[in-house]
Parts: sequence; structure tokens; C-alpha cells
Amino acid sequence: MPKETGRKVIASNRKARHDYTIEDVFEAGIVLSGTEVKALRMGRASLIDGFCEIDGHEIWMLGVHIPEYSQGSWTNHGPRRKRKLLLHRDEIDRLESKTREKGQTIVPLSLYFLDGRAKVEIALARGKREYDKRQALRERQDNLEAVKAIREKRDR
Repeated sequence: MPKETGRKVIASNRKARHDYTIEDVFEAGIVLSGTEVKALRMGRASLIDGFCEIDGHEIWMLGVHIPEYSQGSWTNHGPRRKRKLLLHRDEIDRLESKTREKGQTIVPLSLYFLDGRAKVEIALARGKREYDKRQALRERQDNLEAVKAIREKRDR
């Protein structure tokens, strides 16, 4: 069987980019059981309620839903179990010091396979207020309208 190459996205948390200001992004490995990997290979996962916490110099991902594998037996995994993330010690220490600040949190952005290995992209983020969200939407819409106007003027 040929070895997998490239990046295959399984799930992404688009709402996180709307609800948070992303300050720093990290790529982490995940400790998974066999049935979790098989369920992910079927392309099934949800990062909507996911978040990360640091406990004793280890980083854990909670709230991420990986459904049970349909052909699994009694050895199936729990869909919302706590999963350990694999990062370098200095990255964990940096995340730990930053999350002690008020308003900082760690959220998963995407879950994917990179050359056959399950990875998660996590971000150090700061929560947005409601008016910040409206302002970001307005700026994006203004940029789209400007690009559209330039394109129309050029096509004439």
C-alpha cells in the first residue's frame, strides 16, 4: 500500500476565527487510539466546542467530537474523551505563560492528516467582543465590494 503524502483536512473550526483574534498558531500531534484514527480516516470529526488546557506541563484537547467507529467492537473510544497533544516543552511553556494572561485561551483550528499522521492546528487566541465581530464582518464586506468594483471597472 503506498504511503500517504500531503495534507488532508478532516475538520476545521471556522467559527473560531470569527469568535477569536488569533495571535499565534502551533501544529501539534495527537495521541489517538486505533478506532479514533479509523473514524478520522472516514472524515468524521467536529471541532466546534473544542478547547485546550494545560495540566502539569502537558496539553490536553477537550470537547472535540470524534464519533465512534461503526465497525468497532467493545474497544471503541469515547466520542468526547480528553486527548493529549504532543508539543515541544518550550512551546508548552510559552503557551502556559500566555494563557495565564486575562482573556487568552487555546482553541483548535483544524484537524488533518499530514503524511499519514494525525495533526491538529491550535491557536493562542483572545476572545472578541460583539462589536469587534461586526467590525470585522464590515471590513471584509467592504474589501469584497472594493475588489468587485475594481474588477468591473477593469472589465469595461
